[in-house]
Formats: sequence, structure tokens, C-alpha cells
Amino acid sequence: MATGTEKGVEHVPFLIQAVHGPAACYRELSRFPAVTRAALRAAAGGQTFLLYTECSRPDLARRRLLRFGRHYSLRRTAGREGLAVSRTALSAEIHSQLLSQDSPTGQRRAVLKRCPRQGHELLEVWDSGGCSHSVDLTALGKHEDVYTEGPFACLAWSHSETRLLYVAEKSRPKRQPPCPWDVPGAAWPAAEDEDEEGKQFVYHEDWGEALSTRSMPVLCVLDLEGLSLSVLQGVPEDLCPGQALWSPDDRGVVFVGWWHKPFRLGLNACSNRRSGIFHLDLASGCCGERWGPGGCPGHPWDADPLLFTELLSAENGSVCSPRLSPDGQHLLYLEGVVGGPHRQCLRLRMLTWQTRQTVTVLDVVQEPTEAFTGLYAEVLPPRCWAADSRRAVLGTPQRSRTDLLLVDTETCTVTNLTAGSSEGCWELLTLQWDLLVATCSAPHHPPCLVVAVLPPAGQELPLGWVPVEDTPTVPGVTWKTLTVQPPCSGQGPTAQDTQAFEALLLSPSDGTPPHPLVVCPHGGPHAVFDARWRPSMAALCQLGFAVLLVNYRGSLGFGQASISSLLSRVGEQDVADTQLAVEQALHREPLDPHRLALLAGSHGAFIALHLLTREPERYQACALRSPVCNLPALLGTSDIPDWRYTSLGLPYSFERVPCADEVATMLLRSPIAQAAQAAVVPRGWPRTGWCGDRGRCLQELCALAPPAPGAAQAGWDRPAQPLVPTVVLGYASPRVTAGPGDHTRTRGRWSQCSQGHGCGLGFDVK
Repeated sequence: MATGTEKGVEHVPFLIQAVHGPAACYRELSRFPAVTRAALRAAAGGQTFLLYTECSRPDLARRRLLRFGRHYSLRRTAGREGLAVSRTALSAEIHSQLLSQDSPTGQRRAVLKRCPRQGHELLEVWDSGGCSHSVDLTALGKHEDVYTEGPFACLAWSHSETRLLYVAEKSRPKRQPPCPWDVPGAAWPAAEDEDEEGKQFVYHEDWGEALSTRSMPVLCVLDLEGLSLSVLQGVPEDLCPGQALWSPDDRGVVFVGWWHKPFRLGLNACSNRRSGIFHLDLASGCCGERWGPGGCPGHPWDADPLLFTELLSAENGSVCSPRLSPDGQHLLYLEGVVGGPHRQCLRLRMLTWQTRQTVTVLDVVQEPTEAFTGLYAEVLPPRCWAADSRRAVLGTPQRSRTDLLLVDTETCTVTNLTAGSSEGCWELLTLQWDLLVATCSAPHHPPCLVVAVLPPAGQELPLGWVPVEDTPTVPGVTWKTLTVQPPCSGQGPTAQDTQAFEALLLSPSDGTPPHPLVVCPHGGPHAVFDARWRPSMAALCQLGFAVLLVNYRGSLGFGQASISSLLSRVGEQDVADTQLAVEQALHREPLDPHRLALLAGSHGAFIALHLLTREPERYQACALRSPVCNLPALLGTSDIPDWRYTSLGLPYSFERVPCADEVATMLLRSPIAQAAQAAVVPRGWPRTGWCGDRGRCLQELCALAPPAPGAAQAGWDRPAQPLVPTVVLGYASPRVTAGPGDHTRTRGRWSQCSQGHGCGLGFDVK
């Protein structure tokens, strides 16, 4: 049983207990920044390195995300830890930056910015002498907006550091200005090309949730020596390229291509879409040897020849994150299967560049072992290879933790570098010159930036981590991992019937037990609550609540068999597991069974609604964000209609039209079928709730579930009264939809909270 306690409370620079009100409590806890990017540069002599990090945290006063950079110096020493760290400059805010990437040597940095006044995108290159290049990409008109985040985005330097490779939206015909009879004095529009006439009104599919402005990406190359910008041709029309990098000799481009025929399905949080790794040969203007009848030498990059395509990966797989080794001999990438669960256990594959032979380094893990439970990462770290081009380091969920694993590609073995540490979540930022830069956190410990020297092969443990930016342990929060063993079903024991799952219990260290309990099943459903820092959950603990984060069977990190066990059992197994975790927590821990609340979103809210309808007297309050209420209603509105079938064990195809039996099955598994059993908001309560996971939500939750009589606790300003189950639901929109890929389909905005402060996370009470 993993535990965490509040070490070093005396070093906390502020006393959160003294802060008045839940909103102020959340505001203090949200001040800890998260490190989003790190880059190393070697100084003269090779013993000193300059570390640059980019950080972000909420700026609640100005209602925006505050981003800033920090600089450090790392010096190799002869001690056990091998590094000495010092800060070299004050933190500086980052303005208007969309994307940045350091060159291989660290001597240059490419920065994509948006000009605040004109809205243009500028690609700049900075070196020791200042800004050496500044290109207005918008003014050139070669493409639409650059992709700055998501599965397609990339910004890659060539090995010669003379060219930049990125992905942008394909340029389309612009809408013509209004006709002269609509605007007095306007001139007649210029005559359109017959081929372009009317194309500005053609509908273009997008890639779904969080990718609603992404339809047709293109590969773009900026030549810093020739001062030219080219949109690469040669990518087959049925592919959408992304995650591009340069081939070992800079003579070609390697990219991931997603097939989009017959139509696009949602890509966000879905690692099961058909995709492959391709090679585009820039020297010949061709894309390999597989597609098309003949060669096409001598074409410029932006010509339009009859092209082939070299497919480097499996033809019917789902791949991502190609990473080239430092010696240019090996390409590492993740591979999964097409269809099935939207997230899954993945293979780690390696391609030998010269021979084009591919081997499986790590295979799918059906049943987890104590040492290794499988790979579940969405992406590999941008720089994950060791200097020997043999070992790689990556982060992945391992049960209810996220650990750093070292993989030996020659022996196909795994070493957990962070197993047993008090921090429950580790994330690798970069690995350069065998220097590891990572962040670690726990439910009671905000993110801490650490570095370590990677020892030679076979001598990796123990690894000596050196703190760069240490953070204090937050007082008032303790945590532990609960292992839950489901009972055998009456149909005989099988792996999915008997496999244990876990839940994270966060508890207040102050106050008098028993504590009220907030139950949180995660969304997904194929996701995981790892033991990381979450300021909203820490705030609940400081306000006197215990929080139970449930990783029901089907969660990531517990083996592929656990993931597959949920298929056809959605609405049954996940709901039963969550309730079983609640019952066991109540039995083992000092918790109040009469003061239970549900707090969840997406598929977690789907589970919460089922619990509320099945045991309406058990839960006193239920605050939900974007809940899945009606499965068949999502068939026509969701960008992942395939998941509606797969989750219930039904077959799916692109040509499929739902039949009556399938719709009936979906409806019977939907919480809306039991909606009559759930009570409504008590009389006299406002029709709009507080905001979702900001401080005011904590205030409202305190009012929904007040402490036991006689307990003194800041934040409970509403007198105790008899409570009935209260449902607070998601978007301020006619459609209440959720699930991976469903949230943005409403195209709606969040409503204001009951105080009208426009925080962007209000709720409408349905």
C-alpha cells in the first residue's frame, strides 16, 4: 500500500489553513507552476550545461494562463549525484509564443509567435547575436495557421540546422467580398478561376474534439539559407501528415500519416486510428517505392509529380511518435491495433534505417507483473534516446502511478527508474548528453523539477536525482493507494472477473473523523487517475473532505486484459467497480457513510449518474461536467460513433446504420433510462450552480455536504439541512454530450456561475 505524508510542512511559505474560504484556498494551491518544456545546451568543455525551461500556471486574477521561462546552470561534479545546479537568471514572462524548438546543438532556437496587432504568425530564429531570421508566414500565404498542439503538430530542425520543418493547415480559397449590391460603393469582385469558383463554400471535415480547426495538414519547410518557404508535395491525398522529422542525412522527411477515408473519426485521446510511418525522399522529389507506377527524379519540393510512398511501418496498424536515435541508425515508435478500445496497451517497435527491418522491443502486456504492466503513453518524449543509441527512457502509467522506464533495445528489457519513490507521477522532459530532466509530483506534493546523470548500461540503479526547483509539501493532505479485489461472478472465475483494481484515497490530516467523502471515477473510460498533484483535489482535502479517485477495471496501466474486460460491460462493470471501491473505503477508513458526494466528468459522470439512479439515498450531492446521459443520441452528434458500438460489444463499420436492437441496447445502458429515480434540485435553490473545478465549486460543494454537527471548518456558510440527491450537469447547450471526442461537438460555451463572474466553468442545472 503506497502512502504519502506531509513532510517539510515547516518550510511552507504560506499557511493555507489561515486562508478564508474555498476560493482563496484554490487560488493559493494553483500558484505552483507546471514545467511544460525543457532544453539543454552544452557549454565549452562539455562539463557545464545550460538548462532552459518553460512553465505555466493559472493567472486567476486576469483569467488567463501565465507562461514564463527559467534558466539554470548544470555542472558535472565528482560526487555521488554528479551534478551541481544553480539558477542563472530571473524568471521572465513569455509573450505571444505559440511554439518553440531548440536546434540539435542548442545554439539556435526557433520560435513561432502571433503578432498581437495584426494576428499574423511569425517564425523567428534566435541565436547568441539576437534574432537572425523573422518570417511572416501569414503574409506569404502559402498555408493557413500552423499546428501548435495536438497529434499533428511538430517543429523540427534539420541536422545541418539550416532548415525548419513544421505542419500547417492547407491553404484554401478565400471567401469573396460582398457583392456591390450588398455594399454601396463596393467594386465588382475579380473574376474567379473556374476551378476555384465556389470552393470557398465546400464543407471540410475536421478531426473532432480539440481539433475542430484541423482538417487537411500539409508539411512545410523553411530554408534559412535560401530564404524560401515550400509546401511539400508528394503526400498521398488520402493521408493527413503530422509528427514529422528529418531523415538521418537530411535528404528526406519521416512523418506519421493518418488515413481519412471514407471519413474522419475523432483523433483526440484515440490511439486506435489507422496510421503509418512514411518516408518522403526530398532528393528525388518522391515518396518512396510503394505507391504509383514509376520514379520521378528531378522535381522541386513543391512540384506535383506522380509519386510513390514508402511505408515504413505495418500497413494496418496505428502508430505514433517516431524518434530517431542519435547515431541515425534506429527509429523508435509506438504501435497499436486499429479499432477496439480508444486507448490501449501499445507495442514499442524499432526500425533499423539502413535495412528497413523492424523488431518488437516491448510487446503488449495482457496480464501485468509486479515489474512491468505495459506501455500506455500517448506519445514518447521528444528526446528519449541515451547517447549510446541503445537505451531509451519514457514515462507511462504503471497501475496508479506514472513511472519512468529505461528500455534496452538490444536485450528488450525494462528497468523502472522511479519504482518505490514517494512521488507518484514522473514525467521526462528531455534526455540529452545522458542528462535526464524530469518533473515529479504527488497528491500532496506540487511538481518538482529534477535532473540526474544516466549511468552506463547495467548500472542505472539507484539513480541520484538532484532537485532544480524544489516545492514544499502541502500541509493538510495525506494519500494512499487502496487495492480492491472484486468478487468472483457466478459464471466461474476468469481474468477479468478476478483482477484487482485500485483507488487513490486523499484524506485530510486535520479535523475530526469521520470525514465526508467525494467520489471521483475518471473519464475516458480508458484513462487513469495517477498519483499526481491536482490542486482542486488538494483543496478539497484542506477543506475537510476525503477524495476517492477510482481506477475501475478498464483503466490504463493494469494490462490489456483489464482494458478489454470493459468492452460490452460499460454501464455495468465500471459502475459496480466504483461502488465496490466506495464500500471498501468506507469499511477500511474513517469516513462518514452519510455524507457522500459524486464529482466527475465525461464517462466518469456517466458512471456517477448510474450510481445516483441505483442508490439515490446513498449520495447526497452530485456535480457533473459534460456527462454522457444518452448513448444513442450521440450516434449523430459525436465524432467517435465507433465507440458507441465498441463499448457495448457491437460491431462497427463506416457503412453501418444503427438498427432498432442496437439503439435499444444503447438506451438501456444509458443513465437517462433510469432518470425518474434521481431527485431534482431542492426547492428554493438557484437554478445555476457554481463553477466546475475552481474555488467557487468548492464553496458550493461545502454547502451541499456540510460537516458533522459541531465541527468547525472554514467555508461552510450554509446551515445544515436535509439533503436529497442533487444533479448539476455540464454544458450550457441544448445537447448534453460527453465522452472522448464528444465535448466540442456541442460547439457551446460554458455558462456563467451563479455569481455571474464569467469564470468559464459554470453549470446549468438540468
